[in-house]
Amino acid sequence: MKPSIPKGTRDFSPTEVANRTYIMNTIKTAFETFGFQPIETPSFENSSTLMGKYGEEGDRLIFKILNSGDFLKKADDLHEFKNSLKKEVNLIINLINKYITDNNFGKDDYYNSEFKTNVIFYLKSKIKAKFSLLEDELVVKNLLDIKFTHEFAMRDFDTVEKLVDFLYENKRSIKITSQISEKALRYDLTVPFARYVVQHQNDITFPFKRYQVQPVWRADRPQKGRFREFFQCDADVVGSKSLWQEVEFIQLYDTVFTNLGLAGTTIKINNRKILSGIAEVIGAQDKLIDFTVALDKLDKIGKEGVVKEMLSKGITEEAIEKVDPLFSFDGSNQDKLTSLEAMLQTSEEGKNGVEELRFVINSIEALGLETAALEVDVTLARGLNYYTGAIFEVAAPKGVKMGSIGGGGRYDDLTGIFGLKDVSGVGISFGLDRIYLVLEELELFKTVALPKPKVIFLNFDAATDVIKMKAIKSLREKNIKSEFYPDLGESNKAQKRQWKYVSNRAIEFVVSKVENEVFILKNMNSGEQTNCSLEELIEKLK
Repeated sequence: MKPSIPKGTRDFSPTEVANRTYIMNTIKTAFETFGFQPIETPSFENSSTLMGKYGEEGDRLIFKILNSGDFLKKADDLHEFKNSLKKEVNLIINLINKYITDNNFGKDDYYNSEFKTNVIFYLKSKIKAKFSLLEDELVVKNLLDIKFTHEFAMRDFDTVEKLVDFLYENKRSIKITSQISEKALRYDLTVPFARYVVQHQNDITFPFKRYQVQPVWRADRPQKGRFREFFQCDADVVGSKSLWQEVEFIQLYDTVFTNLGLAGTTIKINNRKILSGIAEVIGAQDKLIDFTVALDKLDKIGKEGVVKEMLSKGITEEAIEKVDPLFSFDGSNQDKLTSLEAMLQTSEEGKNGVEELRFVINSIEALGLETAALEVDVTLARGLNYYTGAIFEVAAPKGVKMGSIGGGGRYDDLTGIFGLKDVSGVGISFGLDRIYLVLEELELFKTVALPKPKVIFLNFDAATDVIKMKAIKSLREKNIKSEFYPDLGESNKAQKRQWKYVSNRAIEFVVSKVENEVFILKNMNSGEQTNCSLEELIEKLK
């Protein structure tokens, strides 16, 4: 069978690895200059850690890992599972009846907004064992619907049996899915980082500044600059709400791209509060995610495509007309801020977003950037559910056809998903693979020296092998990179092969012979050849 690799993955040659290492080291140096510390997390996480954090589109791109063992046989044996569901539902019903009787509640109390909350709190206090149905408040609501009325039932369950059957079919699929796959390859580094912070919160000093350079995986359609396996280079700060963090991240982007020689990048910035404010002003608050996901595609599918997608998601033509100015928003950053301020007068959240953006813009204008440009882009949305404030995206210099080469934003409530409340975070990511392609296209790679020995000992005479190996050991103890050609070359053809190896790897010094523990050393650059003792050899090669 002809060997191959999966679509969306790549092999890397020594030169490519050296170039990638050069980019990584440039980024890591900047991270540490700005005070970030390195961490690493596992390549795969529990599915529950990742699912539901990236929006509907992101969830579809998560690679699932199959469990080992005969899971299909176990997953199909669910008779006992249905019985346990019935017992759980009946227990909840009995407790609800007791709660209502003991407190003299009637049908009218059902309309009290606090009633269902109190019922759920009561149930959890009474049921000490962990019941999965109690985690789903919709289940309790439906049981209360059955108790009091049918006309408000969300799924028209007029009997407990129907509710149990519905739960069984849905929970059964969940149970099967969990038995087939409980783990998944990480989609990005931000959500695993949030999990890390919560899990290690007692060992962390806040604000915590971390960087992470590791591969991630996405079941995306492979194309130029888009792979299924790729590295991300992230930096985040958690435990600080200061907008100076956003300012520093813009400076960090500018520093890295300047150091890579990649002048002319554009750092686009927006604020999720502004997008929420716009959705509020046009009366589409309930369609915020659909609105922002569609708006984010403006540079890819154009105004017509965005409008078509918004209409398909139920956003009205009247609402779309109100945001029409966004499709051709121009002027300086200060002009855009003024326009946004006027547009969002009736939205407190929108006005807060404009003020946050103004602080960042004014600060950068006062501090200045070396080679990058900062641009307010109100169409920048990024579909990820966890951004709550600033949103960043970095575009390659004009003339280079490439998607974003960096992005990030503030996520005030991400750690709350894992149980740690009120911990604000903000972070950015560098797209290593896309940066590589941009540098390659613009011929900006510096000459990167591949790892190689400073001296190689050729193998023309097996009788002196031990002497050569002892010499190599002494050289390595002095941190002099040394190599021994392993295959004996007594014939002319075999010796030519060794000299060709030296030439191909551009090795500077060669020890071709050893006579009476005298080493014949040749400088391949100058052609000079000298005889020296081991001590003299070490001095020449230092």
